[in-house]
Amino acid sequence: MNVIDISHITKDYGEDRGVFDLTFQVRQGEVLGFLGPNGAGKTTTIRQLMGFIRPDQGSLSIHGRDCFHQAHEIQGTLGYLPGEIAFIDAMKGMEFIRFVASMKKMKGLGRAAELLDMFDLKPAGKIEKMSKGMKQKIGIVCAFMQDPEILILDEPTSGLDPLMQNTFVDLILAEKARGKTILMSSHMFEEVEKTCDRTAIIRAGKLAAVEDIDKLRRNKKKVIEVQFETVEMAEQFADKVPGAAVRGKAVSAAVGRELDTFIKQAGSYTVCDINIRSQSLEEFFMHFYGGNQHD
Repeated sequence: MNVIDISHITKDYGEDRGVFDLTFQVRQGEVLGFLGPNGAGKTTTIRQLMGFIRPDQGSLSIHGRDCFHQAHEIQGTLGYLPGEIAFIDAMKGMEFIRFVASMKKMKGLGRAAELLDMFDLKPAGKIEKMSKGMKQKIGIVCAFMQDPEILILDEPTSGLDPLMQNTFVDLILAEKARGKTILMSSHMFEEVEKTCDRTAIIRAGKLAAVEDIDKLRRNKKKVIEVQFETVEMAEQFADKVPGAAVRGKAVSAAVGRELDTFIKQAGSYTVCDINIRSQSLEEFFMHFYGGNQHD
């Protein structure tokens, strides 16, 4: 059963900005990652889901309700974390959380105390003096405290330090185990890889693919740079590796399932150093979907 249905939506801001003929669904009880570079159209799509803007063409619905015409009904029942949170800076953090609870017509503060403890947040001071990370934590508390069945999260770990990013991943996994339906936009592959069942990949406002996360994991490569003893060794090795780049004594290449072969071939020369990192999102797009245009 599809909880969120996005059907052939277009929102054209001109100069190739916006989203174009976008279609994908989020199933009951799944976490779907909405993955793409910054500026690809993720936030534009989410704002249409929340009923803040109307598509030029196509339709969006949540539980069968039209996202624009029935926005008020939808907004009262789901958890939403915007990419840019509109705070009232003069308020104190706890005051803002109470304000949001009253807007949601909650009786009490729901899970707020649990979430404040989870993220080690003491929101006593004024929001205007808080760091980006503290503000993001307040946004997370406000999105989850109602214990909604559906969550729409736009770049939810923006501003969080690595420890709190891991805490957030744990929270998503716990909500997933409870059967929540979650749409989570991100430009961080690792975050999506840890939490999501499927991912909708958007590039330059258009859908590149909807894939099971296992397929993306299998296709993601490591970027390996090997430093050899001589320039000659580097050049000889590079001739054996498709797509390898040579810079002096160093050879770099994106390596996937052929990792064992790559290492054995490099081992036939004198290796002085080796560095390994994961592909960036842009590099992954270039490899998996081809072309050189990304937004």
